[in-house]
Amino acid sequence: MPPVYTQTQLLIVGGGPGGYVAAIRAAQLGIKTILVEGAALGGTCLNVGCIPSKALIHAAEAYAQARAQAAGRSALGIRASGVELDLATTLDWKDSIVAKLTGGVGALLKKHGVTVVKGWAELIDGKTVEVRQPGIDSGDAPQRIQCEHLLLAAGSQEVELPFLPFGAGEGRVVSSTEALVFSTVPKQLVVVGAGYIGLELGTAWRKLGAEVTVVEAQERILPGYDAELVKPVAQSLARLGLKTMLAHRVEGLNAAGTALTVRDPQGALLELPADKILVAVGRRPRSEGWGLERLMLDMNGRAVKVDAQCRTSMKNVWAIGDLTGEPLLAHRAMAQGELVAELIAGHPGRFEPAAIPAVCFTDPEIVSAGHTPDSAEAEGAQRGFKVVQALFPFAANGRALSLEAPEGFVRVVARADNHLILGWQAVGAAVSELSAAFGLSLEMGARLEDVAHTIHSHPTLGEAVQECCLRALGQALHI
Repeated sequence: MPPVYTQTQLLIVGGGPGGYVAAIRAAQLGIKTILVEGAALGGTCLNVGCIPSKALIHAAEAYAQARAQAAGRSALGIRASGVELDLATTLDWKDSIVAKLTGGVGALLKKHGVTVVKGWAELIDGKTVEVRQPGIDSGDAPQRIQCEHLLLAAGSQEVELPFLPFGAGEGRVVSSTEALVFSTVPKQLVVVGAGYIGLELGTAWRKLGAEVTVVEAQERILPGYDAELVKPVAQSLARLGLKTMLAHRVEGLNAAGTALTVRDPQGALLELPADKILVAVGRRPRSEGWGLERLMLDMNGRAVKVDAQCRTSMKNVWAIGDLTGEPLLAHRAMAQGELVAELIAGHPGRFEPAAIPAVCFTDPEIVSAGHTPDSAEAEGAQRGFKVVQALFPFAANGRALSLEAPEGFVRVVARADNHLILGWQAVGAAVSELSAAFGLSLEMGARLEDVAHTIHSHPTLGEAVQECCLRALGQALHI
């Protein structure tokens, strides 16, 4: 039976943060838009990533605080008793947040007139996509959509280790997706990978009562962040009783499939019994299984290569988000999606952000935007300028003390000659909320004086941002 064709100006493959934002903005600009998504709207971020993991992290912290109060460890004088965890209710609450947000995305797309096609996209060429309905094998004519512009926003997927495949050990080996929906708290959870995903979920399940061991091949946790930022997180893990095994190489499951075998730095083989083994060694672009190779686009490894306008090597074929490689961040994908919609509508623009803040939702949190001290020093050596940096500890911040969160600091990196701010880092409770201020100062080309002389509300964590710049200028007031 010959296929049935539908025509549109813009066809978007993938309804994650990048895809749905592009669709909404395109519709606002009068572009006829069709979005194809085989799973739930919102993609990995809303359904099995950013949102549900942060909900679980919040629930775990609330439970841990209640247990501390029951044990008489509250400095606030709060005492509690009979603390119990109803995990099913916790997961229902988490899922309700996901449902509310994904439902909101659907409502916004409908409001703006975007046509959403439920199904899996198979690329035929740079102008044509065939849609396969999930779980349906009917004799109906296949649906094909032809477009003037094709936007690829297929996202990313978990990296699977060939010697430790998901589902192995009768379901013991899981990805981050399954780790969000355990029906019971594992007695023994082993996490492979001490990056942000492994530590976020490992910490949450530890607070919910699991015995957690994190195995990392490198010599320290969070190898993407500098040692000064990571130190408070490592101290927190130790206080929680979460065990880290660094410089250990994972070999696979034992013969019985009940334990993870690892090799220590001296070469000895160890077995780590586990109810669940979470493999969290990263994510990679979802570039296979949907016909992308037919377009023969220029690639950077598994990622689609794009220019500063998110154009691929094929005319009128665009790509955004995780499919285009690092950094794999939802807010990057959203910004790219908005840009592409505006470019298609004839507006000027380029994707050249001064910084893309990255947040690690560990305990305490880490946020980084722009240059680190090391990268700023390297650029300064090349361009002939010196760097100044300053750090302000939360131990000297009234709001942090009142939140029982004195650990951590804010750090600023700037040019020594003209005081142009080059980067920010922070580690501490709720520092993710400082990322907007960091990004704004970098995008606006702020100098140390601009932030130092801006009145910051008292008492807030944000005062540490101001104090940091004052200290860099040699004008520290509260330290």
